[in-house]
Amino acid sequence: MSKDKIAVLGYSVQCFASLKDAGIDFVAVVPPEFTPDLKEEGIEHYGWNFEKFNEQSIQIVKDLTEMGVNCAFPLYEETVEWAGYVNSHFRDDPRLFNRYYLFRNKAMMKRKAQMAGIRVGVFEEAESKEQVRKFFRRVNEALLKLDGESNYPVHLKPLDAAGCKGHRMIKEVSKIEEIEDNEFPCLLETHLDGQEFSCEVFIHKGKIKFLNITEYVKLGHSNFIPCSPELNERRGLIKKAVEELIDAFGIEYGMIHPEYFITSDGKINFGEVAARVPGGHMFELMQKVYGFDPYVGFALCSNPNTDPKVIEEFFPSESDHKGYTGCLMVYPKKTVVSDVSLPDNLVTDSYYDYHNLFTPASSKVAERVAFGDHYGTIFFQGDDAGEMKKRLVDYEKEDFYA
Repeated sequence: MSKDKIAVLGYSVQCFASLKDAGIDFVAVVPPEFTPDLKEEGIEHYGWNFEKFNEQSIQIVKDLTEMGVNCAFPLYEETVEWAGYVNSHFRDDPRLFNRYYLFRNKAMMKRKAQMAGIRVGVFEEAESKEQVRKFFRRVNEALLKLDGESNYPVHLKPLDAAGCKGHRMIKEVSKIEEIEDNEFPCLLETHLDGQEFSCEVFIHKGKIKFLNITEYVKLGHSNFIPCSPELNERRGLIKKAVEELIDAFGIEYGMIHPEYFITSDGKINFGEVAARVPGGHMFELMQKVYGFDPYVGFALCSNPNTDPKVIEEFFPSESDHKGYTGCLMVYPKKTVVSDVSLPDNLVTDSYYDYHNLFTPASSKVAERVAFGDHYGTIFFQGDDAGEMKKRLVDYEKEDFYA
């Protein structure tokens, strides 16, 4: 293991435990309110407010340097820019901050990808409902839609939110009136057809060291790792698309989480890319099926000084996995719930692994605003990808709350 000290931007008990067990020297950079807990646990830490940049922001670089830190990696979306800022100083590369900013601004991200020749949908930034109406109308006119035919959907996304938070799919002009003023400015883009999947890509010195493909069953609800043999047959095409993205964005170290759509004829469309720990319990699933700790892999690949031999020895072969593992993120289908209620057929299912569903403190179910606020997860493990997908499709229809 490299003896260089690394800064972890964000709070994660699992990450801290993983790095500690692996013998990686790190500093936890967390909001000030978390520092008492870390002090009690004996974890070296540094309190920092991630809310905004100002003329005092250079202080984090000075203080981390004095603590012996030479690089940083982000756990969450809100710390991605800070990782870019800190690393740009550590590596004396002013452009590095701008590269990290591409991960945070979806419009800039799409534009950069498009300029590099990467396939993306039609997109546009909008600052008003009128601009949304114009974009919606132009898209459907271009597709020669006639009166009475279903409209082609348009997606509205915040410019800098993680995952699907604030994501709207607009199918009718009347729905545009429901958009709140505080949702602007935003990104508008056309709907991308094809099978959706993500990649979890560990990179060191600009080269892919491990590439996982996660197959989405229902976005925000279910996925499994590794992908099915049918999708894995396209691994060569997928790897080439990822390499093009790495080159276009100038990515040298760390981990990225791009999302793509692939059509039946093998065309790959780029959705978006993140540079932090992915959602959907993907790190947990990867560790279970491949046997390595992704948090440690992220840390090793983020450090330019990590010995390449350590990287090579750490990651397993991408074909060396123990069956398939998947998860179903559960959100109550009722508006009022009292307790967790598991169907008998789930408990006796050979693919059922375990669950962490919880009974909420309030019986009234809160309105779902993003995919990260589920009420727990059901995990599955099995030897056949087709059977895994069937379970995730079938059990998604169930309501696990009484």
